[in-house]
Amino acid sequence: MHIKKLRSSFLLLLTAIIWGVAFVSQSEGMEHMGGFTFTAARSLLGCVVLLPVIAFLRLRVPKPQRKKLPLNPTILGGLCCGLALTAASLLQQFGISMTTVGKGGFITTLYIIFTPVLGIFIGRKAPKIVWVSAGLAAVGLYLLCMNGEEFSIGTGDLLVLLCAVVFAVHILVIDHFSPQTDGVILSCIQFFVCFVISGVCALIFEQPSFEQISDGAVSVLYAGIMSSGVAYTLQIVGQKGLDPTVAALILSLESVVATIAGYIAYIVGFLSTDQTMSVRQLIGCAVVFAAVILVQLPWDRIKKKDTAQNTK
Repeated sequence: MHIKKLRSSFLLLLTAIIWGVAFVSQSEGMEHMGGFTFTAARSLLGCVVLLPVIAFLRLRVPKPQRKKLPLNPTILGGLCCGLALTAASLLQQFGISMTTVGKGGFITTLYIIFTPVLGIFIGRKAPKIVWVSAGLAAVGLYLLCMNGEEFSIGTGDLLVLLCAVVFAVHILVIDHFSPQTDGVILSCIQFFVCFVISGVCALIFEQPSFEQISDGAVSVLYAGIMSSGVAYTLQIVGQKGLDPTVAALILSLESVVATIAGYIAYIVGFLSTDQTMSVRQLIGCAVVFAAVILVQLPWDRIKKKDTAQNTK
């Protein structure tokens, strides 16, 4: 049992690393093509990569035991998830091109706090710790966005912040539809929807070409295959049999990885924009990360454990 949990934890850590490095590929990709083109290309790859995963998972189940795929929630869920994913991905893509990879990574992780807050609007209660974490995150965001002695939210930071809000919506939409259908198929459809919308926008607002995609092939392939296809599959496998709180904590490390990867990519010359952050901004990253960790801790279980110990 211990070995299985260790294996699951390792797979989720690998997922966090892949997602963290993906911020670098997204930033570098924008040096070769527009945001719509990049998002369309990576989404198409994500969809294609998941097709054999779907086939493999379905073939593992004997034909008599296979559940019939519910058509309506699958299509409707795929469309709704796809619309949310498209909005979040494009906001993140354009935002990262105007801010550092590290800041983008940490601001994006605020979706973990926004999710329970937005859940209030659909009748869910937000624990008190969520509001404490939200306040702490606001302090961290303030430190991250300090420019000299003034507070100013840059366009890139604002877009990534909006992206975090939309990712929270995306999670709530997935939470609604995923119990009704196959999660991997749902993900495949959402990637296809994202490809279609982004592709149409690319044809209207940009001038996509094979040369652009060829020049940014490494970034597109990484974001499409590794970040979308491989990492998603690793997440599904890794979360099985592992406490959701532990899983979320491990996956939160993607923001830390993004900061480190962005700095290394700049030092070696893979990224042309300066990815260094001031001491104040690094403290802001630490505060945001603390807020994200704080909101994920199992406070109900901790409280019950303390109560049980006090009554002995």
